[in-house]
Amino acid sequence: MHKSLIGIALLSLVLTSCDKDQDPFLIQKQNIGKVTDSTQVKDLKLVFENDSIVNYIGSDEFTRNINTIDIYDTEGAALLSMSPNKRADSTAVFSSVRILDPRFKTEKGISTASTFKDILDAYEISKIDNLINSIVVSVDEINAAFTIDKKELPSNLRFDRNLNIEASQIPDNAKVKYFFIHWN
Repeated sequence: MHKSLIGIALLSLVLTSCDKDQDPFLIQKQNIGKVTDSTQVKDLKLVFENDSIVNYIGSDEFTRNINTIDIYDTEGAALLSMSPNKRADSTAVFSSVRILDPRFKTEKGISTASTFKDILDAYEISKIDNLINSIVVSVDEINAAFTIDKKELPSNLRFDRNLNIEASQIPDNAKVKYFFIHWN
């Protein structure tokens, strides 16, 4: 009996230690690769140990509260641009992450290389905001916001900020300009 308990304990230890590694390019509601909504600024060096981390902290004179941290891979390609919820605080967590590299994809295959149709086919659109030079398509299911340049829209939708733009008015082939994940 004692040997079988030890055998079961060893087997369960082996099985739990064989969990597959987190896909470093998978975007989910609470994480982007190994970065989670509770990752602190000070932990980035561990998460991106082989990549370059560039922390921009400017003077308040012109930048106000801009405090982005950009991540580059070993080849120099931009991966992510991350905004902490508190400026110059190593224990701050991130409020938003801009996805820069098309290798980052959601479970349904959406990336910076996606079109509006790809997003529409994969997710339910929560809201469309009409801004000056772009529209923002929000998907609450994954805490995402996709910015589409108004140049991608028909000319009758480009100039009136008061228009209520519907998903049916956006061309299927409209390209994603920016892709953000927002965390509270």
